Amino acid sequence: MVSSDGSLPTWLTGLVDDASIFPPGNLPLDRAVAEHYEHQDAEYAALVGGFVVSDVKLPDLIAHLDEHYLDERDDERSLGVNVVVTGGAGAIEPAVRWATRAPLLHLRAIEFALREEADLSHNARRAITVVDTLDAELDEVDVYLELPPLRGEPTAGWLAALDEVGMRGLRAKFRTGGVDQDAFPTSGELADAIAAALDREVPFKCTAGLHHAVRHHDPATGLTHHGFLNVLRATRAALDGEDGSEVLAEESARVLLDGFDAEEAARTRHWFTGFGSCSVLEPHDDLVELGLLT
Repeated sequence: MVSSDGSLPTWLTGLVDDASIFPPGNLPLDRAVAEHYEHQDAEYAALVGGFVVSDVKLPDLIAHLDEHYLDERDDERSLGVNVVVTGGAGAIEPAVRWATRAPLLHLRAIEFALREEADLSHNARRAITVVDTLDAELDEVDVYLELPPLRGEPTAGWLAALDEVGMRGLRAKFRTGGVDQDAFPTSGELADAIAAALDREVPFKCTAGLHHAVRHHDPATGLTHHGFLNVLRATRAALDGEDGSEVLAEESARVLLDGFDAEEAARTRHWFTGFGSCSVLEPHDDLVELGLLT
């Protein structure tokens, strides 16, 4: 499925953020940057969103770009980055300042995780207060607040934090995996998180473990991964007032593709904005194999 001019379908635009320097990919920074520029030059370039970097590695990234790319890149080819803030709310402002003042960077998104052990709604308000002071710098920059993974039903504190995100018009981020199975939310927990976000009209992205289109068991690691096509279809189900947990648990590509509609998927992407993956090519190759991309 491609448009008549050879471009990607709208529903695939910016679907995959390049998190190749994060586990389990762990690419060295120089190789990750070089490969990201290769993705930008490829025919599937529109599939790729921002280059994900932590605030801790941001100075190294800026130094690397200044040393190796300053003379050969222009404003149109600046590196679009999603900066993951690893500290508390006080670390948001320095990260934004670094990213917005670097000549070869274009800040696409700021991503901040709410600490699980803290009062989540209070933590959300603190982060939002900082974001409010950076209105000028964050104009046209997406701001994501990552909520802790659910462990059972959403708690009052978890929902209150999501309320804060919704009232400010920001975005949510849900973790969908990690290095062990406990880091993966169940289909029911992820469905509850998605439904709660949609109830509050909060767009969301996913991160970790979402490398393939369809839910599957990885025999090499023993882990069962969610699929990004499952998440897309589950989001559509939730928007239609249905329970998305069965869709998230589905492991048949044929079932997930039954009745697939690209225009409907594009509308759904307003809410499921995309996901971070340590590999860009794995999602790409799955889309090709499923006939969703040539």
